[in-house]
Amino acid sequence: MTVATPADFPHAFAKAWHTRNGAAIAALFAADADFVNVTGLWWRNRNAIAKAHDYALKSFFAQTTLTPGVITTRMLGAEHAVVHCRFHLAGQTAPDGSPAKDRSTILVFVLEHTPSGWVAVTAQNTDVVPGKETLLNAETFQPVDYRPR
Repeated sequence: MTVATPADFPHAFAKAWHTRNGAAIAALFAADADFVNVTGLWWRNRNAIAKAHDYALKSFFAQTTLTPGVITTRMLGAEHAVVHCRFHLAGQTAPDGSPAKDRSTILVFVLEHTPSGWVAVTAQNTDVVPGKETLLNAETFQPVDYRPR
């Protein structure tokens, strides 16, 4: 899939997501790209990105829809760009097989222009936890807010 502009990248990512094929997502990335997911798992090349996404898209994300929302693009010269996109994820399956609640994430992509279009050299995914400031490690990670009430 050719990505013509940096701002098109989140839509291409969502389209690849809906194929349920990890290789379709990985095709949007450089061969030596990095991807850090919401829990800090770090996949360090296109094959690892494909394998991880293929597993997820065929299991707990098999019924999901991923919808791009607000997109910002910052050009870093003519050949590189940073793209932020807030995504809405619906339809995840919980470990017990029940439906999970919807999620909102922000994906950050660092893109490079190639002769075949824009590709990601790295991506970072962060869950949005409304009303919270950080995570606290108290045997399990818990979102917390330190602001005075």
